[in-house]
Amino acid sequence: MEGSVDQLAPERNKAEFDVDAMKIVWAGSSHVLEVSERIAHLVASDPAFRKDNRPMLGRKELFKNTLRKAAYAWKRITELRLNEEEASLLRVFVDEAAFTDLHWGMFVPAIKGQGTEEQQQKWLPLAHKMQIIGCYAQTELGHGSNVQGLETTATFDPKTDEFVIHSPTLTSSKWWPGGLGKVSTHAIVYARLIIDGQDYGVNGFIAQLRSLDDHLPLPGITIGDIGMKFGNGAYNTMDNGVLRFNNVRIPRDQMLMRVSQVTREGKFVQSSVPRQLVYGTMVFVRQTIVAGASVALSRAVCIATRYSAVRRQFGSRNGGPETQVIDYKTQQARLFPLLASAYAFRFVGEWLNWLYTDVMQRLQAGDFSTLPEAHACTAGLKSLTTSVTADGIEECRKLCGGHGYLCSSGLPELFAAYVPTCTYEGDNVVLQLQVARHLIKTISQLGSAKKPVGTTAYFGRLEQLMQYHSDVQKAEDWLKPNVVLGAFEARAARKSVAVAQNLSKFSNPEEGFQELSADLVEAAVAHCQLIIVSKFIEKLQTDIPGKGVKQQLESLCSIYALFLLHKHLGDFLSTGCITPEQGYLADEQLRSLYSQVRPNAIALVDAFNHTDHYLGSVLGCYDGNVYPKLYAEAWKDPLNDLVVPDGYQEYIRPLLKQQLRNARL
Repeated sequence: MEGSVDQLAPERNKAEFDVDAMKIVWAGSSHVLEVSERIAHLVASDPAFRKDNRPMLGRKELFKNTLRKAAYAWKRITELRLNEEEASLLRVFVDEAAFTDLHWGMFVPAIKGQGTEEQQQKWLPLAHKMQIIGCYAQTELGHGSNVQGLETTATFDPKTDEFVIHSPTLTSSKWWPGGLGKVSTHAIVYARLIIDGQDYGVNGFIAQLRSLDDHLPLPGITIGDIGMKFGNGAYNTMDNGVLRFNNVRIPRDQMLMRVSQVTREGKFVQSSVPRQLVYGTMVFVRQTIVAGASVALSRAVCIATRYSAVRRQFGSRNGGPETQVIDYKTQQARLFPLLASAYAFRFVGEWLNWLYTDVMQRLQAGDFSTLPEAHACTAGLKSLTTSVTADGIEECRKLCGGHGYLCSSGLPELFAAYVPTCTYEGDNVVLQLQVARHLIKTISQLGSAKKPVGTTAYFGRLEQLMQYHSDVQKAEDWLKPNVVLGAFEARAARKSVAVAQNLSKFSNPEEGFQELSADLVEAAVAHCQLIIVSKFIEKLQTDIPGKGVKQQLESLCSIYALFLLHKHLGDFLSTGCITPEQGYLADEQLRSLYSQVRPNAIALVDAFNHTDHYLGSVLGCYDGNVYPKLYAEAWKDPLNDLVVPDGYQEYIRPLLKQQLRNARL
């Protein structure tokens, strides 16, 4: 009944598994779950972190509100003596894009990864205490993905032992760095190193931008905000900036010199530390983005699932209740694959975290063998997961019908705040092309002493995969992990081999790469989808506690894989991996899986353990009491402050009285 304490209690009673155990599986461990719950409650219970009024604020109010929250968050972090893990979670649950994101997420890691020990000792204590605030100034007005095309210069002056940083063109203006516009005091600036007229390529420099006394820009620096972005509140809480240098001098020791150095005499030297270590920061950032994709998608799916269980439309018989929207097969076919994707991305994110740790340990020991693999994996999975998540959030908005269009649904702002991930830290198409190069190189080395490893190990069975034909005879066969893996491996292998063969026909490889770029992207996506499916299957082979939890995860894994097979059926058919009849059987099994997941849908999104504050949605609230909340929310709009609106006397009354000709408009 409308207005009851928990509208969704009947749905929760249907659960066929231990929800608390699933919460631990989602969190990764009972420790992480405990810390996460504690910090989430800390934020949700503090009125200072209120966010429901965000879409109604003007840009200046919005930005100042974000400054207040960031300062207050830091105050609470220091008062409560939160550790690094807890502080990071607090910033996540505040759920507001702010200058602190780039400070902790890019500025600090860049110094850790690319600064010498002396530089780290000088700069990191200041950054950790937030006595300086940093950003990451790489992208320019004219160049983003093509880092080697950056135009900003850093010319060494041996007379003064300084670098002169300069923006020689309009397009060399740094453009987009978060935190730069109004807050950052320092930046990691990427510029072309020039010594005696010779260009040594792009290197990183620590540059102070603003005075630490009055926050005014330092001499020679032009700096500001680039303007409003897509959406209401969303990413407009962030001061994305523009920055130009007019022959700004910085000391020589502010070049990040862990990998390459410039001596006092002006000599460029490579240090004993391998250049590959620079990629460590990139791998770290991208694996955190993959982990963030699962969280963002889970938020949208949680809102859409809960609302779909509350909303009723059509199907009423003999005066009975209408049908819950979630019971329509069309709704399930759009919603449940996204639910499965959220779990799939969570588990591949866990694996990427392990991969990053393993790679960094190997790099420290001088072993670079797994770096190309890690670079390709993080690039491809960043691209795939963020693209799917951005599209998935929008799909969840559509799944909520007209109410999903309201800012109070939480979905428009979630989409607007999330969609930049498809571009930053690597444009998603460009990243898949990088993956494709890795695949083509791997294929070219087959037959040599260098064997494919890691996620490309299946290329070692290329002859077998090129002869593969699925032996599926009934729908249930598609529930077998080896059957699914066989089809996905064969599809990925054949698409990569086909494009490699076509590339070999070009006398100029780069010309071929340009001509076949769309095919190369498709091959890379097939490879990345195989990675996610295989890592989900590997997760199922670990010890999973709790009654019925493994069974639910098996269903979600099958939904994820079979939905991809359905979506890319043309690939599987055209490469000869399966027959049309086997495709029909996969669809039949997929429909059956939707029915199996249906009774557990609410419990599966409850396992994400999102607070109402973090979701920020009247449609996705835990108690499902949607309509009273929607009604109450409407009256909070500033337009409802007055019964008769401003402008009535000037515009509405003359119109109604047909006096427009005499009115002064």
